[in-house]
Parts: sequence; structure tokens; C-alpha cells
Amino acid sequence: MADRDTTLAELKQAVLAFARAREWEQFHSPKNLSMALAAEAGELMEHFLWCASEDSRELAKQSAKRQAIREELADVVIYALEFANMAQIDLAEAIEEKIQQNDRKYPVEKARGNSRKYSEL
Repeated sequence: MADRDTTLAELKQAVLAFARAREWEQFHSPKNLSMALAAEAGELMEHFLWCASEDSRELAKQSAKRQAIREELADVVIYALEFANMAQIDLAEAIEEKIQQNDRKYPVEKARGNSRKYSEL
């Protein structure tokens, strides 16, 4: 699989098949999946704890750390996909709607090069 030729639907199906083969759906409530997602996000963040923003860019490129970072990111995405499966959320649709909302909150002419929250633009 590669980003350039794998659809979101294929990824969701692969995650679902993995969980079903192990009979894990019984454990995959929205509560449990959201907690697992947060835990995995925390494990991803741990790789960058206490380093400066610029240093984190270099750290993400280091071969010694890159594999562990890839694995944690994969865990985050897997739990997000499984959450979408269990909650019956069309993730592509949800992302498109969210981008549209953010486009209204962060108009290019006000937000370009600016990290402030939309309410402060």
C-alpha cells in the first residue's frame, strides 16, 4: 500500500478486517477508541517532548527515530479509522466539511503566515 494508490475506503476496510478477525469489535466502543487514540497521540508526542519546534523537524528526519515515529503515527491513524468505522462516520465527507468550516474561520487574507486563533484574527 502507498498513499498515491490506496483509498481511504481501502484503509478503513483493512482496519476493520483486522479487528473483526480478532473479534475486537466488542471492545471498540467510541469511548474506548477515543481513549486509545488519545493514548497513541501521546506516545507520538513523547518523541518530541522537550525539544524546540525547529529541532522537532530534524528529529522527525533522523533514521534512528523515524521508524518509531512512523509506528506511532500509524497507530493514531488506525484508531481514527476504526473510530470512523464504529461510529459510522464518512471520514472523507467529515474532512471536507471541516476544511470548509476552517476556510470560513481562517480566510487566506487574514490567516496567511499567522498562527493566531480565528477569533483573534
